[in-house]
Amino acid sequence: MEDVIGEEVKGGMLRRLGFIVVVAMVVGTGVPAWCGTVSGSIAGEISGYVRDAGGAPQMGAVVEVLGSAAQALKVFTDDRGFYSVARLLPGTYSVKVSAPSFLPSLREKIGVRAGARLMVNITLTTLFEAIQLVPVRNTVDDDDWKWTLRSVANRPILRVLADGTTVVESGDHDLKGSVSFLAGSPEQGFGSSSDMTAGFVMERSLLSTGTLRLNGNVGYESDGQGIPSAVLRTTYTNRFNGMFEPSMAITALKLSPQDPNNSPGGSLQALSVTSSDRIVLGDKVELKLGSELQTIQFMGHVNAFKPFGSADLHLSPNTVVEYQYATSIPRAGLEDRLADGLMGDNSLDSASADLSETAPRMSITGFSPAVEKAHHQEVSISRRVGKNNMQVAFYADSIADPVLTGVGEMTGESGDVLPDVYSGTFSYQGSNYSTNGMRVVLQRKLLSDLTATLDYAYGDALDLSRPDVQLQDARNWIHAERRQAVAAKFSGAIPKSKTRWIASYRYTGGRMLTPVDEFNTSAGAAGPYLNLCIRQPIPANFLAGHMEVLVDVRNLLAQGYVPVMAQDGQTVYLVQSARSVRGGVAFSF
Repeated sequence: MEDVIGEEVKGGMLRRLGFIVVVAMVVGTGVPAWCGTVSGSIAGEISGYVRDAGGAPQMGAVVEVLGSAAQALKVFTDDRGFYSVARLLPGTYSVKVSAPSFLPSLREKIGVRAGARLMVNITLTTLFEAIQLVPVRNTVDDDDWKWTLRSVANRPILRVLADGTTVVESGDHDLKGSVSFLAGSPEQGFGSSSDMTAGFVMERSLLSTGTLRLNGNVGYESDGQGIPSAVLRTTYTNRFNGMFEPSMAITALKLSPQDPNNSPGGSLQALSVTSSDRIVLGDKVELKLGSELQTIQFMGHVNAFKPFGSADLHLSPNTVVEYQYATSIPRAGLEDRLADGLMGDNSLDSASADLSETAPRMSITGFSPAVEKAHHQEVSISRRVGKNNMQVAFYADSIADPVLTGVGEMTGESGDVLPDVYSGTFSYQGSNYSTNGMRVVLQRKLLSDLTATLDYAYGDALDLSRPDVQLQDARNWIHAERRQAVAAKFSGAIPKSKTRWIASYRYTGGRMLTPVDEFNTSAGAAGPYLNLCIRQPIPANFLAGHMEVLVDVRNLLAQGYVPVMAQDGQTVYLVQSARSVRGGVAFSF
């Protein structure tokens, strides 16, 4: 018995001695024990560029990678501002960057998977820039077109530049907002914005993966009538597992009566629920699926269901194939979305855009209301070669009860028009039509702050074959005709004044009441005829934000007006787009 116990004690001592020897050998090598377990197949890497607010590389900046899986690792940036930390275990890390004369910058919750190579770019700011609270943008091209693929894990924009460098842009503010005050004549017929409007947008990050957004627009007449038109929208978006980004939006809107003198109870009220989901599959495929359900109270009760979706296949960093399906025509003047919108809404008036995009397009015949119904399918291929972007698209459209825009003082007594009380325009129901066509877009960056775009479209559009007819009989003479349209657009910025501008002209071969390629949302999208949009920042160092002056002019030369006769013998006009001038100020924080 004593021999057995002695053997067990002796064996235990030998095991302890062996363990101590192994530990001493590992420590004697001078290599951390965890490094010995990292192989090329599971090791991760974090790299990126460190720049200042102007885009200049910062050499010698200290980059520390902190994580629960290891002690702090410290590297320095090279002459290009580049850093790289390799052989990282899978886990969650933080990247801290510091440099002389700059505030330290910290990027947290960076998930590193086995074998992953992450590009994390850091922009350093000075104390003065931080006090200004001006959003910092990387000095990459502003003409994003089809070359972005959004990662729904942290919602940056991943972009591959011509030299192969990957750039990450993302906002770091938990709360963002903007307020705009605009006045002027709208041009869209019934459902347009008021003469004077106040719009607002607020966005708040929730729990690092969610975003809550509240925006709206409230209008009133400049003559003091006080007839309200308003829209309010609440949107919640969340992101899961780097693949899914579901979103839910609830919108309530009220539009003024079509003729407050003759039908005081004819206001339009609508409530809509929109659900969508963006799905990112690796670095090749992006899907977006969704639908909108509207319930409309206007001279009766109407429901409308509007599905939509798209699928992008990134064949390479410079080639994208896309399929689109839509059931709502985009708002007019899509080209006036400028590239430095703080909220990601690059339109001149984002709140008004929501109003016109959400509002159902209504018309009446014999006092019977009808909702415009549209179906659009499109297949396109986009290619980037150096400074040139190109797109070829083929589409098929079908539109029932299309809404046409008219210009002239009208009333709702005839039961065939919906006059707009603000703009002196009206909506008129055209003939149903279907079309298929094609689009070719060429875009070239001429200078760092000047881009030129050429758009050619071929397809059907509605035309009035016999002008000067009675308006109530015009529908009998409205038919779809094959037409061509060419648009030229220039956009850019003035460096010293920081003025951003877009000027475009769209020419149509023949008279038309609707645009060719109505669903065009490419870089070549332009409103009919001559349009100009200007966005001018106002220096205001005493404010924690920035202000801008906004000017938007559409169909400046009042072209494309087709005369018809009203019941009272006065001449009114049907037109693709009425001339309008709107302007105001916007404050963003």
